[in-house]
Amino acid sequence: MQYFVTTNAPTTIETDCVAVAVFEQGELSPSAITINDQSDGYIKQIIDRGDITGKSGQTLLLHDVAGVSSPRVLLVGCGKKDETTENNFNSAITAMTTVLNASGASDASSCLAEITIPSRSHNWKVRQTAITAESALYKYTQTKSDVKPQDNPLERLTFITSEDIQQTELAAQTGNAIANGMNLARELSNLPGNVCTPTYLAEQAIEIGNNFDTITTTILDEAEMEELGMGSLLSVSRGSREPAKLITMNYQGAGDARPVVLVGKGLTFDAGGISLKPSQAMDEMKYDMCGSASVFGTISAIAELNLPINVVGVIPSSENLPDGDANKPGDIVTSMAGKTIEILNTDAEGRLILCDALTYSARFNPEVVIDIATLTGAIIVALGSQASGLMSNNQELADALLQAGNDSHDRTWQLPIWDDYQQQLDSNFADIANIGGKEAGSVTAACFLSRFTEDFNWAHLDIAGTAWKGGKAKGATGRPVPLLVQFLLNHIESNKSY
Repeated sequence: MQYFVTTNAPTTIETDCVAVAVFEQGELSPSAITINDQSDGYIKQIIDRGDITGKSGQTLLLHDVAGVSSPRVLLVGCGKKDETTENNFNSAITAMTTVLNASGASDASSCLAEITIPSRSHNWKVRQTAITAESALYKYTQTKSDVKPQDNPLERLTFITSEDIQQTELAAQTGNAIANGMNLARELSNLPGNVCTPTYLAEQAIEIGNNFDTITTTILDEAEMEELGMGSLLSVSRGSREPAKLITMNYQGAGDARPVVLVGKGLTFDAGGISLKPSQAMDEMKYDMCGSASVFGTISAIAELNLPINVVGVIPSSENLPDGDANKPGDIVTSMAGKTIEILNTDAEGRLILCDALTYSARFNPEVVIDIATLTGAIIVALGSQASGLMSNNQELADALLQAGNDSHDRTWQLPIWDDYQQQLDSNFADIANIGGKEAGSVTAACFLSRFTEDFNWAHLDIAGTAWKGGKAKGATGRPVPLLVQFLLNHIESNKSY
């Protein structure tokens, strides 16, 4: 969708539909007041007779309102006036976009950025509108055969504002780039495992590199990884007929500055290996590559925005399947770092591919390294689907990610990785075990990874609860692309070193 900005009045703008906010208890937003006055109180009459109460997400489409140039006016409920929350706002934008897209209005204008959300700026509301609108319009169709084009879909959205036009345009552009990155992450994640293989991911990375001059893509095959000593990563792919790939996307936007390295777990399908998962909902294990998908989306977004920063995406990609050559419980493998690992559970494979990718990341002389992984079911028990888990060996980095999560409303919650937990990973037969028992599963998984990050500032995002939805609404969310892009934007603005 295309986005534009204007200072025209909501009553005079030439558009297929103009959307304005209304609140509970009959309160009107400034633009709704303007339309109400111009139409001799028509909006108030509609509200007074109970057609819309103003609750968040309610909508009412009006036609041919007197005194308004647009043939349609969409009333959008936004909750209590001056108490609209971020979730209220997102619900309102989702509802607005859904109705507009079905209304026949291909060109619409929104006044919703004028409402008050405590502690949120006008530009935040504009950016969030673009992100949420694109999420509402996203529809997976790639492997469907009966897709018919929609008649008159919503194609253009104009922000009506009294704020600085250039800043508003920048906010819309930023939101659109983040939304595009989220949709890329969604599309990759939603593909089935027989399509989205490690080789397919590598091909998509090459295509992204071809689309942007600022991105250089490198692919390592299994032979090259073996030469580097990546015995831990390669042990996971042994059970699969699909060869593993180590994908690197290097975005150069800031000369010789040390890069931020994003390491994304790319398990394109995880059956658990010999420690086989239950069959129920195993199809959702195609989402075990959502960490890698978020790196794809973030790299694409920052390239679209041409941000002045260096970012390297490192993606270890494999399948984890049972086979005569697959890892067995009790096997011992040697990582790229030279540490030996006792595999007590083959379903704890994400950390086995990530640890070698983390060691590999050191060659880029990173300022910070952030890994993103659907790593543990335990994080869903701890935090549900609202927040991603955060663990770090550097508190300033953790604080920056927490701040970016709050700024973007793509939030994280920090968990400890104290030395007290490390003993759970003790092994009688190797340097480290790949699981630490039933207690604190998310924490001990991060503690495992921390053994391979001693030489740089590192943070771990466990996104198992936030990367996709199950049930009737099954599908990838595109998170945490907003968080990661916000972290990079904040990092550029603060010009801070860790």
